[in-house]
Amino acid sequence: MDAMRKQLDVLMGANRNGDVEEVNRNYYDRDVCRLFLAGLCPHDLFQLTKMDLGPCSKIHSLQLRKDYEDAKSKGSENFDTELEDMIERLIVECDRKIQRALKRLADEDAKAAIAISVSEVTLTDEILQLSKQIKEKMKEVDTFDFEGRTDDKIKAQEVVEELRAKRADMQATLLLDAFNKDRASLPTPAPPPQVAAVPPPPPPDARTQEMINEKLKKAEELGEQGMVDEAQKALEEAEALKKLAPRPEPPSDPSKYTVADVRITDQKLRLCDICGAFLSVYDNDRRLADHFGGKLHLGYMLIREKLKELQVLSVMYHFLL
Repeated sequence: MDAMRKQLDVLMGANRNGDVEEVNRNYYDRDVCRLFLAGLCPHDLFQLTKMDLGPCSKIHSLQLRKDYEDAKSKGSENFDTELEDMIERLIVECDRKIQRALKRLADEDAKAAIAISVSEVTLTDEILQLSKQIKEKMKEVDTFDFEGRTDDKIKAQEVVEELRAKRADMQATLLLDAFNKDRASLPTPAPPPQVAAVPPPPPPDARTQEMINEKLKKAEELGEQGMVDEAQKALEEAEALKKLAPRPEPPSDPSKYTVADVRITDQKLRLCDICGAFLSVYDNDRRLADHFGGKLHLGYMLIREKLKELQVLSVMYHFLL
């Protein structure tokens, strides 16, 4: 229910039912989300993903954000440091996950996985222009939300989704080209080693064969006398003697492995340096587009961009001082 309520808040605003008394609150109240006021609450980014932080327990209000921005422009408030600290923690944890995954895969095959600089591979003027358009449209969404223009907000959100899908397709095409070159440089995987066939068991020795013949003859005689249980027992003893025949052990050959012994490294995994997701050089363009358009990747891309923005603002602020 909390997740559904949050989705409705995003679509129609937190005050969609008229039950949020924003006029009686101030942006500096303790139950107001300072991260949202500063421009980005991580709780909103990863909903319904494995990184879902759950719904934010504090109030998100565009009116209070506007009040905060007015106060910030006058130099009386600045929550950027709190947001920067939160984003840095999320990014550090993601980067640690990437390094752990690389180490684990390197233990299997030193060339099985490397980190792909997705931001460099997919950095073109067209994609930069699309990202700029998305950012501008997102501002329109907030403006329409603040003004209560729900229909215009929904239309703007639809445009955002279309632009994101277009960008994801372009990124997938660029990364697929890079993977094609990557595949061309990979050595052709050797066929799995053939498992040596188990030789048929040798015939029993003369003494054992003589005992088997005696048991079989006895079983036949007992059967003629109507002693079915005893005849069956004699047959079972004969079968047991056959299994006692010596079988030579197959010679040990370290070059021969069973299928279970062969480690699968043909996937040639790569790690996205933005979100830490596994990608394969054999993925198709549709799968790569789904990756670029997924909430996890978009969320980490957004917080990495926001961190750079905050760091630039911090440098400019200290320079002006």
